[in-house]
Amino acid sequence: MILTGLLIPAVAAQPAGDEPTTGPEAVAPAVVDLSDIPAEPPAPPPRPAAGELFGADCDTSVEGSQVTAHCHNAYPETDLVRLHIECDRWWDLDGDAAAVAVGPAGRVELTGRCWKEVRAAWVSHRRP
Repeated sequence: MILTGLLIPAVAAQPAGDEPTTGPEAVAPAVVDLSDIPAEPPAPPPRPAAGELFGADCDTSVEGSQVTAHCHNAYPETDLVRLHIECDRWWDLDGDAAAVAVGPAGRVELTGRCWKEVRAAWVSHRRP
């Protein structure tokens, strides 16, 4: 019964006779060529060599005007992380925190804030 109620307006909106439909209601049916769809998903990119692995994994959260980043370094090299905050208001000063060293298997919490709204926040990484 619900399906019938939904189809009635569509039937009433069709033009009478053999006139071609123009405008937004004239939509060509979608055609999908199944030979264009790959049989398997694409292969993932190769992993970098062990000497190239670097950089702490950081999760950034914004609550109101407060920004918090939790970083964990799972690699054998020290990572220097910095929290960068871009404030939304033109008069509100953006912030770039001092670099903090995160050693192998180390964790660190970075915090910062704006006076009002936060437009963007990210963490940069650098080798010592």
